[in-house]
Amino acid sequence: MIDTVSLDPNRHVPGVRQPGLADTVRAEWVKFWSVRSTFWSTAMLFLLGAGLTVLICATSAEWLASGDAGESPGSFITWGMMFAQITAIALGTLIVTTEYGTGMIRATLAASPRRGAVLAAKAVVLTGTLLVAGTVTAFAGYLGGNWFLDREGIGIALSEAGVLRAMVGSGLYLAGLGLFAMAVGLLVRHTAAALSIVLALVFVVGNTAFLLPGSWGEWIAKLLPGNAGSGIATPVSFNPLLLGPWTGFAVFAAETAALLIAAYVVFRRRDA
Repeated sequence: MIDTVSLDPNRHVPGVRQPGLADTVRAEWVKFWSVRSTFWSTAMLFLLGAGLTVLICATSAEWLASGDAGESPGSFITWGMMFAQITAIALGTLIVTTEYGTGMIRATLAASPRRGAVLAAKAVVLTGTLLVAGTVTAFAGYLGGNWFLDREGIGIALSEAGVLRAMVGSGLYLAGLGLFAMAVGLLVRHTAAALSIVLALVFVVGNTAFLLPGSWGEWIAKLLPGNAGSGIATPVSFNPLLLGPWTGFAVFAAETAALLIAAYVVFRRRDA
């Protein structure tokens, strides 16, 4: 009589174990920061966000102080963050589409077969990067821009209503925008297509939607991702029709979560 031994390769091969979430996060962190595009995109985020805020405050301080502007200085203190959105979208897209473009996604899933853990790790790395970079950039722009506003007697203290919220909110909004772009990238698996979709939705559709007639058109415009989420990133919004800062961000977070769930379902069912 011959005994038959059944071996489970996941349990009986010495030294082999399934990677945990911490291992997957470390792997994603290394991949994310090993490519030059991450460094340059993060550097551009800072230059656009902080640099353009300082520039607009420097050139507009006297005009704002004259009273002819009809605008609050609080609308300008995070002005550059509008353009920093572009780099957040780029980073969110590239964290998934680059791997599909090079075929590295197959190696990633071979090393970490649990697709939910891979998606969660990418989200953790992207969120942490953009939250810190966005908040630091907003503070740098505020400090530099407020120096010029102070010289004209219209400086804004950090303790004033909405200012500190806008600093932290800038990081939250960029992190959310990056996750939104990551979800779109996972759905379409193509860099140019994902960038085009998200940039058009945030910058083109979001602005032109306010031209829709009636109250239903106004509500559609308010609920679009870029319009709903961006209010948290400025002390005083240029557009009084937007939702309140935290209400709008809650709507934006719900939209992003729904898109991430859809991306996860597709990611699990579709071949790499």
